[in-house]
Amino acid sequence: MDDNIIKIPESQKTLTAGKLFYNWFAANIGIMGFVFGAMIVSYHLSFIQAMIASLVGALSFTIPGWVAMIGQKEGVTTFKLSRAAYGTHGNKIPNAIAWLNMVGWLAVNVITGTLLLVSLFKVINVTKSAVTTAIALAVFGGLVVLSGLLKEDTLAKIQTWLSWIFGILTVLILVLFLVKAKWHEAFSLPAGSWVTGVLPAVSIVAAGSGISWSMAAADWGAYVTAKTRPSATFWNTTMGGAVPLFVLMAGGVLLSTIEPSLATTGDPFGVMYSALPTWIGPIYFLVAAGGLIPQCIISFRSARINLATIGINVTQRTSLIIHGLIVIAIPIYVLFISGNFLSNFELFLNFLGICLASWVAIFLCDSVMFRSAGYDVSLLENDSKTHYNWRGIISWVIATVTGFLFTNNAIWNGPFAHGIFKNNSLGVFVSAVIAIVCMLLWKVAVPNKKVA
Repeated sequence: MDDNIIKIPESQKTLTAGKLFYNWFAANIGIMGFVFGAMIVSYHLSFIQAMIASLVGALSFTIPGWVAMIGQKEGVTTFKLSRAAYGTHGNKIPNAIAWLNMVGWLAVNVITGTLLLVSLFKVINVTKSAVTTAIALAVFGGLVVLSGLLKEDTLAKIQTWLSWIFGILTVLILVLFLVKAKWHEAFSLPAGSWVTGVLPAVSIVAAGSGISWSMAAADWGAYVTAKTRPSATFWNTTMGGAVPLFVLMAGGVLLSTIEPSLATTGDPFGVMYSALPTWIGPIYFLVAAGGLIPQCIISFRSARINLATIGINVTQRTSLIIHGLIVIAIPIYVLFISGNFLSNFELFLNFLGICLASWVAIFLCDSVMFRSAGYDVSLLENDSKTHYNWRGIISWVIATVTGFLFTNNAIWNGPFAHGIFKNNSLGVFVSAVIAIVCMLLWKVAVPNKKVA
């Protein structure tokens, strides 16, 4: 993770397309996929509309697939590639936002995993206490931090095993849900609006899956062997994330016929548990907690890569300690001091998603419009003379600000967050679309200008 090394040495490129598939499959096999499905139904959609929204939302994983393919072609990780679009200094702000977003959601997942382990303890008749919570945090957080000691090839093998183990157990839980589902009620759901229903539903899924994971995609793609076809990298990344996500969301659509409150409850895991027979309780909570580990492994690794790319040069050991302390400190604060902090923290992280949607849109536009012959390594180096690529920076600022104007939540009301833009993630889509428009206008306005 040395920031001075731009291209990954051939000796370190040990991943195959198949390993990428299992890596992303493991990260998306978690129980939360059911909740996404229930959220889709909450937009008052018919069964067919809900399935279409689930499919389109899951296919947002074409974005990480595309980013991973670029990473493999160039042998460069995500935010080092991003320097071409923003300049070495201009790239630091979106890079820092991505790092903060990655570490933040990592901490949230560790908190969730800890609480699920505590619930597992309760199911096996271990009384909840500060001690059991501390043990659960030590176990879950410890596994995540220890993953930082492992090489990419070893992590890929672990992700493969986790895919099979939790994939099989999740299918078992899915079958139990399907047996209880009210199929007639699901098929009888009235059709909703395609504009005010389907589109916001897709935005919720895409913002929480494909767009969010795009910032980590090339961090894995860069380690794929050179002999692997780029198209294989694209499809294995895309399908690895999209297939389990779609299947689980489809299950969530049906599950909502049993538990209508699933989309709005503050305890979705508890609601799902209530829909299952009691004998499967230990397995359910083990799967719910274990399914978060693959996500945490990816986030922990990419967070450390991103910190180095910002320009904070520390040894791998120091980086591991820094991130380990953050991953443990935030959960300790939330679990033992102030539980109210978590909801506001999640709102803040959702804000960052708007910044990342515009970032990835500009990154991909820059790649298509100006890097068809490949990336000039001199633009990616620390001492590059191109400190600021104003084309990307100005487009990013305009797109991000516009996205905020169309966004609202408990602490922010954008002036244009009305109608179909109210109470959903369409502000993320607006941010991405405006970013693309800005880049196209720039391309038309200065078609012959020498590209940075």
